[in-house]
Amino acid sequence: MEKRWLVHYPPQIPHHIDYPPKRLPDYLHETAMQFGSKEAIDFLGKRVTFQQLYEQSLKLANYLIELGLQKGDRVSIMLPNCPQAVISYYGVLMAGGIVVQTNPLYTERELEHQLNDSGAVVLITLDLLYPKIAKVKARTSLKHLIVTSIQDYLPFVKKLLYPFVQKKQNQPLVHIEERDDQHLFKRIMASAIAKEINVEVDPVEDVALLQYTGGTTGFPKAAMLTHRNLIANTLMCAHWMYRCQKGEEVILGVLPFFHVYGMTTIMNLSIMQAYKMILLPKFDVETVLKTIEKKKPTLFPGAPTMYIALLNHPNLVNYDLSSIKVCISGSAPLPVEVQQKFEQITGGKLIEGYGLTEASPVTHSNFLWDGERVKGSIGVPWPDTEAKIVSLETGEEANINEIGELVVRGPQVMKGYWNQPFETESVLRDGWLYTGDMGYMDERGYFFIVDRKKDMIIASGYNIYPREVEEVLYEHPKVQEAVVIGVPDEYRGETVKAFIVLKDGEQCVEEELDQFMRSRLAAYKVPRIYEFRKELPKTAVGKILRRVLAEEENKKK
Repeated sequence: MEKRWLVHYPPQIPHHIDYPPKRLPDYLHETAMQFGSKEAIDFLGKRVTFQQLYEQSLKLANYLIELGLQKGDRVSIMLPNCPQAVISYYGVLMAGGIVVQTNPLYTERELEHQLNDSGAVVLITLDLLYPKIAKVKARTSLKHLIVTSIQDYLPFVKKLLYPFVQKKQNQPLVHIEERDDQHLFKRIMASAIAKEINVEVDPVEDVALLQYTGGTTGFPKAAMLTHRNLIANTLMCAHWMYRCQKGEEVILGVLPFFHVYGMTTIMNLSIMQAYKMILLPKFDVETVLKTIEKKKPTLFPGAPTMYIALLNHPNLVNYDLSSIKVCISGSAPLPVEVQQKFEQITGGKLIEGYGLTEASPVTHSNFLWDGERVKGSIGVPWPDTEAKIVSLETGEEANINEIGELVVRGPQVMKGYWNQPFETESVLRDGWLYTGDMGYMDERGYFFIVDRKKDMIIASGYNIYPREVEEVLYEHPKVQEAVVIGVPDEYRGETVKAFIVLKDGEQCVEEELDQFMRSRLAAYKVPRIYEFRKELPKTAVGKILRRVLAEEENKKK
């Protein structure tokens, strides 16, 4: 097929990359050998070097093998961004296990489903989450729990103060008893041996990670991502960011590692490129602003809602964000207004990328420096990545500028869904991943997403794409966040409803928004209903949960 986008590649980005036959942990070993004394992690002031990170990952790997972990066994990691999350991830892979990234915010129901679906035999988690896990453990295949505390990796003074902070924040003080099936992370680090391990792993065929999709539409499915999938996407990312220097950059790690986007663009990239990670366990606007000013990160992968929250902070002008050179936004559409304003304030580049869990996750993005950046576009496919638009009517490749379903193919595309052959066959056809996203390609080879196939609204026979309506809502000076869904309508079949969060101190009425929208959109696309809210339901990475809003509307019937 014609890859017309390749003519836009700057000479520094290769069309093809050689992918060495390595496992993910091999990169940690190489970085520890070359940059052993360099700081790998700064966690609330606690610093861990690459050599320490490697040795502690080895300790955990050896301990897991002593517990009886076999190659291919699944280990659930249920942690926020902290040193233990990185150590656990690489330790499990060193032992030949398969990582199951588990969201710490899961309810008992969601946790039980994921543990049973994956068949995890070990769970590594926080003491604060222990009560929730204890309630479901007996109904799962878990044989061992490894429990850690935020306190385990705090600087000395903060470690002493931590119990008082917990009490002030009304966090439970949980005491964990060591037993045959319960183990303390800090004891493992104190007693285990950091001897080399060589588990035979086929990087191309062997699964490294079960990454569950976001769960915005019912129970999540687990994408099987191999070592090659994850290495390929990380190498693509490194080549795309060709001005970033190995061993020189500082990356802000606030996107959670249990989400594939944070895992690839922060954790795996930092290990491969010897970047220093500044880890924050959760996104808090004030903390992020203070951290950027004090720690001077140069890279800040994030989600649109994060950038929006920063831009709308009342004291934004008091913070120096000029260290930021590069931000790649993912997980949700990036409003153009947000992109432009953030670049003005930081002086850095904020570009929109596109990806999905099933592709490790990135497949497209705009150019950071030397290539053309197209307004409203997700950019062009990354090296070795093919993409096309398929017509929903004919199933054939669509014409230029014709809307259809985006499909992609490349070394980062998953092996399939865990234990779900029917679901796998429905999205993987002849190596092509059918994304479920509607979009088009222009004559230059730039791609545009108009919306999720299932989110498209059909009102009076017209196709309405929520993203287009949301982009216009974000242009209104009083709007901080907006999301649009289709709701049942007796006359039109469906009609457009907008949920709005206003900026602090602003007031607005439906009539004002209606006039604004009618001056910018065809009448059939203009929302007929507006609902003002203080906040919108979101996933852990800030993706607005359209499904939750739709379910609320359905209950009103």
